[in-house]
Amino acid sequence: MAGQQTHYDFIEVKSQDILAERAGMLNAFMAATKWGVIATIVLLLVIYLFWG
Repeated sequence: MAGQQTHYDFIEVKSQDILAERAGMLNAFMAATKWGVIATIVLLLVIYLFWG
């Protein structure tokens, strides 16, 4: 069985690093949400046009 790691190196985390990471995640989430809404609207319009 492999030995467990017992030593952890902690580095200083700057608030700018955290904010940049969160801003990137928020931008990706907003883009995915926008394209999801657009795809849903297009799908509903196609359904309406063919079977409405």
